[in-house]
This record gives sequence, structure tokens and C-alpha cells, in this order.
Amino acid sequence: MISAILLAAGQSKRMGELKQLMPFGQSTIVEQAVDNLLGSAVDEVIVVVGCRAEDVIKAIAAKPIKLVINPDYEQGMSTSVIAGLNLVHSGVQGVMLALGDQPLVNSQTINRLIEGFYNHDKGIVVPTYQGRRGHPIIFAIKYKEQLLKLRGDVGGRQIIKDHPDDVLDVAVDSESIVADFDTTDDYQAYVG
Repeated sequence: MISAILLAAGQSKRMGELKQLMPFGQSTIVEQAVDNLLGSAVDEVIVVVGCRAEDVIKAIAAKPIKLVINPDYEQGMSTSVIAGLNLVHSGVQGVMLALGDQPLVNSQTINRLIEGFYNHDKGIVVPTYQGRRGHPIIFAIKYKEQLLKLRGDVGGRQIIKDHPDDVLDVAVDSESIVADFDTTDDYQAYVG
């Protein structure tokens, strides 16, 4: 089993408005990110919300997901990782950390990473595009304790640095894994 944790609790300070709820196609950024995970081979989707939690929950509550509100979201991404980890199914082999502002990462890309995880003996699977590493990232469950010890506005980057021999880089042909919507210009470039 692989549990996907979608980190969607941020405040979108650089954007100036809550990017999770900004229009994207026929829905919103967060809805598209959730749908991409649900359309993939992950076994469960856990969405961590924080800033304006009630509004974000309204957008996605009807979907077959687990929801958790992170009351500590202002203390950084690590608090959302921890909140999500506390809900993963006990039988999982891996945890995928996905970003709520990457609606362009499609189900096929997600499935390539899952295939890499199941077909190799590496404990960390990272997508790459033209040599640049991106998201989502899969961590074998053996890294759960290290992930639970994260502090501040960080994800699993330090764990990747600490275990270079256990990393499988999976090349994908989509810039989506390195593209996120941090500013209005980023957003307009993709939807505008």
C-alpha cells in the first residue's frame, strides 16, 4: 500500500490569496491535485488543510479522502507532514508527499513513481525533469520516524541528503514536478 499525503495547509503568502481555492480548469487547484491522486494507483489519499480549513474542506469533502486539520500550519510544512503521517494506514509500505499547489502533476506521472517504488529496492523515489528533482516524493515506511522528527518549513529534503544511496531518481517528461504556483505570475503562466 502507498498512502498519499497532500500538503494543502499553507497560507499562500507570496500569492496574496489562498491558492488552493483559485480556479483551475473546471474546479480549483486543490481539487485538481486531489483528483490526480485519486486517479492514480495510490491506496489512500490524506489531505492536510490548515489556513481557511473550512473553505478548503468544502471544496473537497465529497471526495473519497481522509481529511486532517493542521492547527500548527503557520509553523511550517513539517507540521503538515506530521499531521498526515498520523493518519496513514497501518499496513502501508510507502508514503507519498504531494504538494497542494501542483495540480499539473497527473496520474500517469504519479503512477511512474509508484512503479519505481515497487520495482526497485530503493526507499526513496524522487521524480526528475531535465536533471532537476521535484515532487511528489515517495518515502518507504522505514523513514516514518525521521519524517515525524522534521521541524520548521521543510519537507523530506534533509532525509534525501542523508541517504543518497537509497534514492531512486525517476526521470519524467513533464515539467509539472518542478512547477508550482507560488506567485500570480506562476499562476497566470499556466492558466492564463
